[in-house]
Amino acid sequence: MKTPQPARYHSGSYAWFRAAAEHGDPYAQFNLALLYRASDLLAPDPPSAYYWMERAACQGLAFAQNHLGVMLYTGEGVEASDEQAVRWFRAAALQGEVAAQQNLGMMYRNGRGVLANAEVALAWFFRAAEQGSARAQGLLGAAYLYGEGVAVDELLALAWLRKAAMRNDARAQLHLGVMYQQGRAVAADAAQAVAWWRQAAAQQLAMAQRMLGLAYAEGTGVAADAARAYAWLRRAAVQDDSEAQFNLGVLLAQGRGVQQDEVQACVWYRCAATDGHMLAQYNLACMYAGGHGVARDAVQARALYQQAAEQGLAQAQYNLAVMYEQGLGGAPSAAMARLWYRCAAQQGQTQARQHLARQGQSERRSGTSAGATQRCRRSPVARRQPGLYV
Repeated sequence: MKTPQPARYHSGSYAWFRAAAEHGDPYAQFNLALLYRASDLLAPDPPSAYYWMERAACQGLAFAQNHLGVMLYTGEGVEASDEQAVRWFRAAALQGEVAAQQNLGMMYRNGRGVLANAEVALAWFFRAAEQGSARAQGLLGAAYLYGEGVAVDELLALAWLRKAAMRNDARAQLHLGVMYQQGRAVAADAAQAVAWWRQAAAQQLAMAQRMLGLAYAEGTGVAADAARAYAWLRRAAVQDDSEAQFNLGVLLAQGRGVQQDEVQACVWYRCAATDGHMLAQYNLACMYAGGHGVARDAVQARALYQQAAEQGLAQAQYNLAVMYEQGLGGAPSAAMARLWYRCAAQQGQTQARQHLARQGQSERRSGTSAGATQRCRRSPVARRQPGLYV
């Protein structure tokens, strides 16, 4: 969401704008609202800023309508309302206000205040992109790259992303790097991918920092450098990027690029696991099961294996089955053990298949049945990253 920059005015501005605003001048009302929002002259006063911004917006001033939409979206000086934000973004967008067109597209893309509609979002991004908005150009390029609201068209994606990236749009630089990494509409070039990620990372984009860190960790497009990998992953991790938090935990657990520190590894695994990161849940479970970096705790281990197993991780499903079978971290349950052994076996987990084969032989000898099969969630394909398991 695009937000305005702090306004700077001389000492006589407030009195002039106030007098003109009270006489109904919409431009004075707009500028007075900006003074109340952020300036060197006045202490921030969000309710007054909202009052004057609304008066200017009601007179049809497109800039004010867009700013009013932002204030309603963020709850600045008024109770937040996505529906009202959409109303004002649309009013400004129909007047050709480029930031409002971009903001309205974001509301449709994310389903905020309106039903999500990728096609309508794309239409608004296109209008803003045609007017020269680098951010909208990047959003349009990403839509063509991933098929959001339109059929995938890698050549159009490349054209729009390159245009935005050259104007220093960080997310466009990130996606352009992905295109070079994967060889989409261009010859695969890991060094070019790294070059674009480095530009985006310098703008504090967490995903780009993570991609740059992984490139250094794996030596793709750049000489392997574990210390730099750790530094870039940590920058992304402190911005709550769960993938970076997971990978940072791996580096700390293994002592790659930094002194081995299992306690801190657990801290980062926990951050990512709390955000639902499947592999972090598994690795943290292993730490609790083995007493690495934390006190041994079978109850915690079982709970974390359960979370990862329910997301489809085969190794977690097998370990959870063992814990149910042996009564580790809770009451034993032969039925739950069989369920999770089957889930893991369906994904090709060797130990689970061997266990079920032995169990089947035993059941045939005793004349018992293993029961009905269970549909299990399969693990999603994981992106290539260092250290799947500890």
